[in-house]
Formats: sequence, C-alpha cells, structure tokens
Amino acid sequence: MTKEKHQMNADIRTVVGRKVKFLRKEGLLPATVYGHKFESLSIQFKALELEKLFNEVGESGLVELLVGEEKLPVLFRNPQYSAILGDLIHIDCYKVNLKEKITASVPIEFIGESQAVKEGNTLVEITTEVEVEALPANLPESIEVDISILNAVDDAITVGDIKLDEKVAMVTSLEQVIVKIEAPRAEEEVIVPEESAETVVAPAMNQKTEEEKAADDAKKAEDKEE
Repeated sequence: MTKEKHQMNADIRTVVGRKVKFLRKEGLLPATVYGHKFESLSIQFKALELEKLFNEVGESGLVELLVGEEKLPVLFRNPQYSAILGDLIHIDCYKVNLKEKITASVPIEFIGESQAVKEGNTLVEITTEVEVEALPANLPESIEVDISILNAVDDAITVGDIKLDEKVAMVTSLEQVIVKIEAPRAEEEVIVPEESAETVVAPAMNQKTEEEKAADDAKKAEDKEE
C-alpha cells in the first residue's frame, strides 16, 4: 500500500518563554524544529490542524513541514500535554536526513477477533509499540497484529511473529511478547460491613482540614493565572 504524503504549514514563532500561553489562547501551538547539523527553529502551528495530523501519523510518520519557502522533512517528537485539560501544548519536530536510517517507535494496532476471547478468556496487551530502523520515508506509521490466531489460553504473539517490509528492520527483541491469552480471574466477593443507623458520614468536602482548603484555594488561583 502506498504511503500517504503528509504536509503541514507552520510559521516562524517570535513569542517564547511563559508568553507562549497567549499563543495557545489564540489557537496556536508552539513547537521547535531541531536536528543534526541544523540550527534550532521556533515555530507555531494551528493547534487543531496539528493535533489532527499528529493523531494520524504519531511519531513515525514522515511529514513535510512548510515554513515560508523551506520544505523540511520531520518526525514529531516529545509531545507535551496539559496536566489539567489533557490537550497538546507543545511538540518537537525532528528534522531528518532522508538518506540516513533512523530508529523510531511504532505503535501496534490490533486487528481481528480472538476465538479465545469470545469464549470468555482475557486478552492481555503487553506491548503497545516496537522500535524499528529504516529510512525516514520507509517508517511504518503503525504495525498491524492479527489476534485472530489466538485460540486458547496461553496462546501468545511475540515480536518475532511480526512480518515487516524488507526495507524495515526490527530493533525490539524478537522474544518480547506483544499479546497473550489468560484464563479469566475469579472475582473475589467483597463483603461490605453494615453501618450503624446512627453513623453519619460527612460529605468529603467537609472533611478537609483548613490547610487542605487553603491549598485548594491556592491551586485554583494558580489555574486562573494560567
């Protein structure tokens, strides 16, 4: 299957440091381009466009970055997320040499249905990504693993079972287990002691100490400043 060519526009960024939070309020995402023998470059993306592309290509999909009249082949690296909202707040763009092989982490994508799971057993996912080596243009954006071959308890798929394109070499140990089938665990009965009718449980918010309340108020103030 022919890989789709990905392009992304970016602008030179002049805002740095703590002031980048104002960029985010305008729907822009700060980023940095770096690479071997390449002077670092501060840039900014339209946040929604970048998030959509990053969700599609991850950290192994080659992207042609358009900055002014320059075209830079890059891979996304080191995504940073907001601890409060969970949205993307910064990302690095690693400029690659298209003629030099590099190592990258590629996510595993499970496909198919396991007969063992249909029978009530548990599918245990152990490895969610593997490392491979290839030229940047040959890096897979994801690797499919068909779990339909798992038919019984203790059946497993290892890295050695993955079939890669001849242009891509596996770096992760071939003995590494990716996914396996385990028997369902018996649920332990949880006995809840009966409470006395006279027992009154105060709401959690009323059980906080004065110090805890003060800490909460300070945190809320910090969040508003952000």
